Amino acid sequence: MLLFTPGPTPVPEAVRQAMATPTIHHRTPEFEAIFAQAREKMMDMFKMDECIFLASSGTGAMQACMVNLCHKKVLSVNSGKFGERFGKIADALNLPKVELKYDWNTPVNIDDVKKALDENSDIDAICIQICESAGGLRHPVEEVAAWAKSINKDIMVIADGITAVGVEPIDVTNIDALITGSQKAFMLPPGLAMIGLSNAAVVKIGSGRDYYFNLATELKNQQKNTTAWTATTTLIAGLNAIFDEIEKSGGSEKLYKDTAKRAKATIAALKALGLEIYPSSPALSMSTVIDDDAENIRKILKNSYDVNMAGGQDHLKGKIFRINQMGLIPVYESAWVVNAVELALDNLGRRTFDGTANKVFNEVYYKG
Repeated sequence: MLLFTPGPTPVPEAVRQAMATPTIHHRTPEFEAIFAQAREKMMDMFKMDECIFLASSGTGAMQACMVNLCHKKVLSVNSGKFGERFGKIADALNLPKVELKYDWNTPVNIDDVKKALDENSDIDAICIQICESAGGLRHPVEEVAAWAKSINKDIMVIADGITAVGVEPIDVTNIDALITGSQKAFMLPPGLAMIGLSNAAVVKIGSGRDYYFNLATELKNQQKNTTAWTATTTLIAGLNAIFDEIEKSGGSEKLYKDTAKRAKATIAALKALGLEIYPSSPALSMSTVIDDDAENIRKILKNSYDVNMAGGQDHLKGKIFRINQMGLIPVYESAWVVNAVELALDNLGRRTFDGTANKVFNEVYYKG
């Protein structure tokens, strides 16, 4: 079965082997060396001033950033389940908030951000997804961050890059916290969250807030290549292994290039089949189709062609399907996926199979 859900993604064999080695104690020089290697490589991937690992899901990292970096009022952008989650975290923390809400296929409007900041001088943090994976939408985060910093350099820009880091190069010039997770482009099991931090964010964290999610405590320890609490030893070892696999495959620049080519070729193939791409501004991390037969297509793909992909949630349940583009995906697997979608449409009597999807995919990927 080909796993093409946008998280969790498949775990490569080399990574599974690295995580299958004997478990070592996390308070040892041996693990400190493993941790130091992972931290160095993660810093290079983030291109930020500092980074922190957390034994949590990505949601834990979202909450940690809000606890430590928003002290007055938050501006949150909601174009899906994960933008909505930032707002729910603010409510749980009793943080005053201004929420900009959009349809799940619509990116944030920069004019709305300007208006909110003009009307709320006490906003000290902005929370936004780079890719809102509920529908596969790409927000113009870099533009939002640059505008916010031009108004008030002390505003913290918290960017959820859980389905963006490791997918595309991100301009972090004006980003203060960049969040990601193990189960997406890093092709690991869930359970490890990573946060890239700017120097300004490190200063604002100060002595820290909260107990478990006290980023000041974590940073102090992780700068010494250990952790405040029990480390995810197996996942850290796996992270080093996936970085090794990325290097063997040509490095991060090639990873970004191949991901973009795969996403472009997939969308071209889907459009050639007469399918409609859902978001008005598609992210590279997944290719999302809106279709009345979405659920039937997913069932046929899984039961007849060994392809497992994700559907939609809430009002999009049964109306969309999402094809993962994150990670070191062999191009022949992506070619099979679009071929399987065409076969499913033939099964439904929508169009006669003639190999169009595979032809278009390969032409765009290799010649486009």
